[in-house]
Amino acid sequence: MIVLSSAYTALIAVLLYAAVSKARDLAGFAADIAGYRLIPRRLTVVAAVAVVMAELAAAGLLIAPPTRRWGALLAAALFAVFLAAMASVLWRGLSVGCGCFGDHGLVGTATMTRTGLLAVLAVMAAVAGPSPFAPVHLLVGAAYLVLTFVPARLIGAVERGRVGPRPGTHWDVTPPAVALASEGPGAAERPGTSERPGVLYALIAPTCGLCGAMLPAFVAAEQVDVVLVSAAEEGQVRDYLAAQGVGLPLVIDPGVFDRHGIPWPPYAVLTDRQGVVLAAGGAAEPAALDALLAHVPSAPGRTRT
Repeated sequence: MIVLSSAYTALIAVLLYAAVSKARDLAGFAADIAGYRLIPRRLTVVAAVAVVMAELAAAGLLIAPPTRRWGALLAAALFAVFLAAMASVLWRGLSVGCGCFGDHGLVGTATMTRTGLLAVLAVMAAVAGPSPFAPVHLLVGAAYLVLTFVPARLIGAVERGRVGPRPGTHWDVTPPAVALASEGPGAAERPGTSERPGVLYALIAPTCGLCGAMLPAFVAAEQVDVVLVSAAEEGQVRDYLAAQGVGLPLVIDPGVFDRHGIPWPPYAVLTDRQGVVLAAGGAAEPAALDALLAHVPSAPGRTRT
């Protein structure tokens, strides 16, 4: 019975985290809902609020044994709706932010796997019904979280590794590469910046040790303009770069890894001045970065050495 009755603890953690994450960026969540193209845009904010409230209600009902089965049924209904919406997105061939935990990751096999496993946990909790709390519920619930999220992350990593930014595709960032390169600290001292034939987007994370080790190599890439890209919170990244003494232009894009199928930082994408990908790949060591920079085209009037 412990196997079934422990599922509610994992569900409470997931539902509370999901609700709080969505509430912190309700406008972003509403935008993700709009991307599904299932309801009129004018109703997306109402739908976003309704989902957050339903997740909070399900978590609250799961806490008390007398109402636990109702909370599990509500959670199961939510996950069923989420699965149906994701399946419709994949069937229509859309590229849509999941909106699951406020990270705007794209709908795909990984998000459907995770949601399907959560639905299984909800059914387990509904079958178990009310039971008094026991410390073992927390331990088994934690194991359920691992068994739910790790497979989804592995599937996501495989998907990203298989897709990835390919040469000839367009690398979309805002503001445009030329504007970023010209506005970064030190740009005034680099009169040839606007004539450089390409832009190197270096994807980093403040908690990534290899990223810190590669920062000097990114700074030293003189044949192209360099723009740092991170999915982390802007203040954290800027404090991190300030501590490293790095003043390169920075783009904060929470969905950049999922949108372009990038597995992990440090990663580098080399584009021309129009944003067309010339080369891309992991950049965990200077030799890997040098291999990417070998694809830099010769600038007009320059001879490449």
